[in-house]
Parts: sequence; structure tokens; C-alpha cells
Amino acid sequence: MTTIKELTDYLETIAPPGYQEVYDNSGLVVGNHDAQLTGVIICLDSTEDVVREAIAKKCNLIIAHHPIIFNGLKKLNGKTYIEKTIILAIKNDIAIYAIHTNLDNVLENGVNQKIAEKLGLGNCRILLPKAETLMNLTFFVPINSGDDVVNALYAAGAGQIGNYKNCSFRTTGTGTFTPTGSANPTIGELNKVEQVEESRIELIFPEYLTPIILKELMAAHPYEEVSYFLQKLENIDNNVGAGLIGELPNPTASDFFLEQIKEKLNVECIRYTKLVKSAFTKVAVCGGAGSFLLKQAIANGADIFISADFKYHEFFDANDKITIADIGHFESEQHTIKLLFDIINKKFSNFAVHLTQVVTNPVKYL
Repeated sequence: MTTIKELTDYLETIAPPGYQEVYDNSGLVVGNHDAQLTGVIICLDSTEDVVREAIAKKCNLIIAHHPIIFNGLKKLNGKTYIEKTIILAIKNDIAIYAIHTNLDNVLENGVNQKIAEKLGLGNCRILLPKAETLMNLTFFVPINSGDDVVNALYAAGAGQIGNYKNCSFRTTGTGTFTPTGSANPTIGELNKVEQVEESRIELIFPEYLTPIILKELMAAHPYEEVSYFLQKLENIDNNVGAGLIGELPNPTASDFFLEQIKEKLNVECIRYTKLVKSAFTKVAVCGGAGSFLLKQAIANGADIFISADFKYHEFFDANDKITIADIGHFESEQHTIKLLFDIINKKFSNFAVHLTQVVTNPVKYL
């Protein structure tokens, strides 16, 4: 049997919680990590109807894109849909897990990549890469032990820079120390100054891996006391961040491309601004509310920006430089459900995974 924790730990290797925005609440919102999985329902929003669907299908885990709780709850008395949903889930021992802006913010297997895939975009990259997601580890080790320690750190996820792995930098020098008191030195004798030829080794790794990297360093290093230091880097990570920009295989007539958006993304209605070009080549996308990325879309030369939740006056900001296509919040993220279904099914086969049959979109069109 698979536990909830085993499944969510796997999902967090794809979309680490450390990549979520500060306002977000991704992770296990309701339930016990150690519970054995009986089945999974995947949805965009957790609602009472989705919980009832989970009960009917004998699933004890709901994986939702949007967290059911964003802010703290002071009471649980069933006055709001949030409270009703949580109460029903708890009564029926159903866990709720959210994978929100951390899934938005990854390039590979992310929300925006799924949109790009359906639109046939290539040469995709993050529209607004995140900074300060990387750490630099520097440590000192006897020269003949350097490879063993570094290889352990590589296996834990360190040393990856873009498409290059096993990246490190080494210099050599002389380390000095004097073992005292109850020390049990690997090299040297008590109360005697020692000089050892050591390597100074530096590696980069994602900040969220810090506890794992340090645990591996301590386990693999031969010294009783390990000398190291950590630095947060200002570098941007081109695989993490908001939005995505890609290219169509061939220039596509702008009015025809709007029809393609409706068809390929299953959209009923598009609110859009002036078609600034007769044909589109570069396309920017952002699932959910993406108006904050309009300047980046323009700066990156996008012909059209597909997103949601633009306010009336924000449409003017297109300023004849780009076409804004607002396709609706639910519509822009609905394909996340199938994305998560595919991710889970490729890894696990010993429990049932269901796409919700409940349409949670609160917006209706006439």
C-alpha cells in the first residue's frame, strides 16, 4: 500500500513547496500524512460536491490545484463553503492536498507548460524567472575523500546548473586544527597541531534541499566536525518562475489563432484587445491571474498574452504593443487536472486515480 506522504513527497519533487508564492498555502491542508491511500480524486477546487464524489468513489485523498484555505480559520461552524467542505472531509476521513503556485512556477511538468503543449508552442522558457532560489555550499575535506563526499551530494540534488549536472569547483590548500578534550579525530592526535592537505569544494543546489544536502554532507564527510558555510545566491533560476513564453511552429493568422485557443483550450469566451499583428508567432501564457506579467510579456516580444482575471482598465495597458486574451481563470487552469493525473499514473499503479466529474467553475456564460 502507498501512504499519502509517499504520493505527496513525489509530487513535491516535481513542484517543491519552496517554490510557492508567499501568500499561498500549498501542501497537506487536511488529513494524516501516514494514512494508507484508497484512491485519489484530482480537481481544480475542493468543494462539498468533490468531497461527496470522493466518498462515492471510496477515495481518501483529494488533490486540488487551489488550496481550500488561504487564510487562517478562527471558526468551523459551516457558515461558508470552505468550512462546510472541511467539515465534510474531516467527518469522512478524507485528506485534502493543494499543489498551487509551486506547480505554476515550474517549467517542466508545470501548469503553463501544459497550456503551451496544447497550443503547440516550442522553444518555451519562463517569462519571469525567480531569483534567490539557489544556495552555494562551501566545505573543506581531505583531498582523498573529496570525490566520495561530492558524489553523495550530487545524488542528493546538488551540482545541477541548467542542463549541466555534477557541477562543482575545487581548490586545494592546507587546513590546520588541534583536537582537544573528548575529540575523536579522523586524522591527528589530541592536543597536537595538525596540518592536512584539503580541498575547498563549492556546489550550487536549490534552497529547498538545504536540510537534505546538509544531512548528506554530515553522513559522507570523514571529519567528526565538518567545516562548511552556506550562501544564498542572487542568481535567477531559468527553470523556476511565473508565466511562460514560446513560439508557434509557423506564423499564424491572429483571428484564426483566437479560434484555435477556444478549440484547443476548451474555452467558451475570450475577452481580448486589438489584434496588433495580422499573424502571431511569439505567445506568452500564464494560467490563472496573470496581469502582473503583462510588462514582461511585452518586454519579451510576445505578440499575444493568454491569461485571466484582467480588470477593465488593465486592458488599456496593452497599449497597441500586444494583444491580451483573457480566457477565464478556470478555463486557463482546467488542464492542470489531467496534468496531475498523468504525473501520478506514470509513477504509481496500486491505487485508483480519478479525474473529478464535478465542474467547480463558479462562473457561468449566457
